[in-house]
Amino acid sequence: MPFQIVLNLIIAVMWMFLSESYSFASFFAGYIIGIFLLFLLRRFIPDAFYMKRLTKIISLILLFMKELILSNLEIVKLVYRRNPDIKPGIFALPTELKSNWEITLLANLITLTPGTLTVAVSDDNTVLYIHAMDIDDIDEAIRSIKDTFEKAIMEVTR
Repeated sequence: MPFQIVLNLIIAVMWMFLSESYSFASFFAGYIIGIFLLFLLRRFIPDAFYMKRLTKIISLILLFMKELILSNLEIVKLVYRRNPDIKPGIFALPTELKSNWEITLLANLITLTPGTLTVAVSDDNTVLYIHAMDIDDIDEAIRSIKDTFEKAIMEVTR
């Protein structure tokens, strides 16, 4: 992936010099042409096409923003309810993530989402312990995290 980004930047700079227009618009046009060329020649480059991973990263960011907004709304409804029926609890989330970077990213995404907090990670890095402010169904919470954050992280890193 880094090789493709450098190659794309070189193509953009070459385009800017060949067109004799030293502006951002010319550089941007060269960058788009570089993306197109790298896409056409992707079978000759050993790594996967880097724009595919970039779209996965953007979708992970958008997923986090969506979950952040929805959980904020849920917390506001919970806090302003007349007689709140809050059921806090800690549950264990088994994870399929292997690297420390993936587990750290998952733990941070969970912690940054209002209403949840990653309390600990097991010694073998296979289980995260999560505190939820209001939890009705533990299995539903585990499935929700696995289907959203964990799946998106695996798409980005693998």
